[in-house]
Amino acid sequence: MKQLFENTKAASRTLAAISDDRRNEILLAVATAIISQKERILSANSRDLARMEHSNPLYDRLQLTSSRLDGIASDMRNVASLPSPLGRVLRETVLPNGLRLKRVSVPFGVIGMIYEARPNVTFDVFSLCFKSGNACVLKGGKDADESNREEVALIHEILHQYGVSPDVVTLLPATHDATAAMLNAVGYVDVCIPRGGRKLIDFVRDNAKVPVIETGAGVVHAYFDEYGDVEMGARIIDNAKTRRVSVCNALDCLIIHRSRLSDLPKLLEPVKAKGVEIYEEESAWGTEFMDYKMSVKVVDSLDEAIAHITRYGSGHSECIITQDESNARRFQQLVDAACVYWNVPTSFTDGAQFGLGAEIGISTQKLGPRGPMGLEEITTYKWLIEGEGQVRE
Repeated sequence: MKQLFENTKAASRTLAAISDDRRNEILLAVATAIISQKERILSANSRDLARMEHSNPLYDRLQLTSSRLDGIASDMRNVASLPSPLGRVLRETVLPNGLRLKRVSVPFGVIGMIYEARPNVTFDVFSLCFKSGNACVLKGGKDADESNREEVALIHEILHQYGVSPDVVTLLPATHDATAAMLNAVGYVDVCIPRGGRKLIDFVRDNAKVPVIETGAGVVHAYFDEYGDVEMGARIIDNAKTRRVSVCNALDCLIIHRSRLSDLPKLLEPVKAKGVEIYEEESAWGTEFMDYKMSVKVVDSLDEAIAHITRYGSGHSECIITQDESNARRFQQLVDAACVYWNVPTSFTDGAQFGLGAEIGISTQKLGPRGPMGLEEITTYKWLIEGEGQVRE
């Protein structure tokens, strides 16, 4: 395992010599290959799916389809079309002693990614890391191992064609030992990003010796205010809950003002028609369902709604449905989350939807990146200092 890390670290240093135009050309070639090689990817994915029960909430995350591969290829083309995040002058100044200082954006170096049954992440991470000059070490879950291996094999084929070391993308075995090795790869992995459920994220944070950016786990709420519009609310709740129930921005709990309880049947009618089970028990609050399940909480005020989110939310995405601007602004100001919506479903928490091309994850922490992480969020910076022989007194 150590040799894999050494190879990736060495390969990461070669990326600086590749121009942005060349990077874009390679990304477009991979996107084209995703479309032309659909059958081999879908065949591998079908073997993964055959080992999972269809009723498993992770089945939807694991499944690749022709249209989903079209979307993945489109996102990769979008990444290629974006401006390079490298070499940007973030700050520039001249000191009284004549020293010229610049703070310039640069890659992290090697990004480690640990993820579960999400084969789309393999392509997303590659595109963002390659565009931003980072090498990547991938550790997927065993549920998606055949899909991930076929995808990385395709990427390696394109890299070979363009004379780029395939070691800039390394897929580790789908074992617990590989996870431990990643978390202890000090000197080789510059930052590790876990993308999955709360259990995975907590394990990575608690055991990593390399720096970690927490992403993914989402206990998501929508608050239907006393001034909410019923038809709008029903659409928002339905889209937030049922567009894809297994994703981290899916709605988990509807909070409703007590004065609007008579509207609850209309608000829930669309989701109930799609088989969503409703829970009113306190034991269901704070649960990330990733399934056709949702809890309901009744409150007497906006402040009580905010207090509920403060206690049970995960800092991911929260929503208020109201026609009252002052209530909306108060909600957005006081709710502590990466993304806070007003009359918009939380399903929009996504790098591509935010214009980032794709995302490497959605950060729920406050130190460093927060929310959908695109190209800029996976770069760091260094200071460049120039002078004419000045010395410090």
